[in-house]
Amino acid sequence: MSGKITVVGLGPGNERMITPAVTEAITAADVVVGYCGYMAFIEHIIPGQAVRISSGMTQEVRRAEKAFVLAREGKSVVVVSSGDAGIYGMAPLIMEMYAKAESDDVDVEVLPGISAFQAAAARLGAPISHDFCVISLSDLMTPWEKIEARINAAASADFVTAVYNPKSRDRFWQIHRFREIFLQKRVPETPVGIVRNVDRDSESVVLTTLGEFDPDSLDMFSVMLVGNDSTFFSRNRMITPRGYFDRQRAEENKTVGQSIMNGSFRKIVGMLKKRDLAPDHAWALMHVIHTTADFELENLFHTSPGAVERWFHGLTAGGAVIVTDVTMVQSGIRKAALKKYGITVCCYLSDPRVPEMAAKHGITRSQAGIRLAAGEHPDALFVVGNAPTALMELASLLNRTDFSPMGVIGAPVGFVNVVESKHRLNAAAGSIPIAVTEGRKGGSSIAATIVNAALSFDDAVEMFPGRYV
Repeated sequence: MSGKITVVGLGPGNERMITPAVTEAITAADVVVGYCGYMAFIEHIIPGQAVRISSGMTQEVRRAEKAFVLAREGKSVVVVSSGDAGIYGMAPLIMEMYAKAESDDVDVEVLPGISAFQAAAARLGAPISHDFCVISLSDLMTPWEKIEARINAAASADFVTAVYNPKSRDRFWQIHRFREIFLQKRVPETPVGIVRNVDRDSESVVLTTLGEFDPDSLDMFSVMLVGNDSTFFSRNRMITPRGYFDRQRAEENKTVGQSIMNGSFRKIVGMLKKRDLAPDHAWALMHVIHTTADFELENLFHTSPGAVERWFHGLTAGGAVIVTDVTMVQSGIRKAALKKYGITVCCYLSDPRVPEMAAKHGITRSQAGIRLAAGEHPDALFVVGNAPTALMELASLLNRTDFSPMGVIGAPVGFVNVVESKHRLNAAAGSIPIAVTEGRKGGSSIAATIVNAALSFDDAVEMFPGRYV
């Protein structure tokens, strides 16, 4: 006569979290097998006539073997685990023994339970509403090298990550290493939720960030959830957007290209080495790197404090003027934004007065164009992406006159006078907000994308809620 083993999950520790199917299985059991702590928890629902077999930690194999012995005697055996039996519980062990058995004399069933990370997630709000993974930091049965490889993979792939067994008395350093690895891939502001003794009387909840959470505050009763790059906090809730509103915006605005760019920006953020960037500088830097795929610009691109945000407000107020050194910069600025905010873009190179002024004063046409523009649009945003002499002219005007434009973007590219022109701008700017790509790197596309970053600074709110603005 063959019997049956039913492996059940008891949930995270509150009777209301036990599913009706699990309760039904326990009340119909001939034998209930489990860790002594779990057995005490369900003593009141175990039938009086049922055999109780309990033991301490690390005795899982003996309990499983006993369950098979009794099942082969025709008994209905229930093996209990906390949470869900299939997640770091007894189900894998029972199923492995079932797979190794030489006969089919025992039937095995697994009934799901509510895992601790699911209960913790519900307590926090909706942090696992997108792709997620669960990692245990216990290396009792898994080599640490493999655990660390999985941590790296989770951090790199931007999974929302639930952490089990973060710390014990003798295993204290692993959670510190976890944090170190994640900070190599994620920004310090990444939301983190820590729930201890979830759904029990002594429950505690902490909302913090990857950069600020205290690894030593965790223990074996803690479950930690680390958000992805879109997770945010709102009114003491941790939320990972599923993407409904992004999809709706894309459908409404047909912004498939914008969605692709947003995805690229999120990848760029994860690859930046600096984690304490000013919000507007970070936004412009993401645009610059997205345009060039050159992460060296993280060290070469500089802005005055608050420059990009000031340009956003100045340009979107209406009626602003942008002066470029060449038409290529002009053509790279988003036309829809210019139209929306009534912005005029001027390039004086083709102005008929330029050749005459250049010949008369022995200067380049780029310099002459800047002189004319500074006289006629002294409040404009001046954008240089090609001609170092144009930037040198702007620096001279800033240094020896009361010229006070909205700002100067200096990103000429090349080998002659390029580096020197940027040094001059840095020295002459004073209180005028500037953006500069140091060294020989730059170009019209970079200059234009800095302007586009300023024009779209409000988009940072939607892409990185609660983080960049």
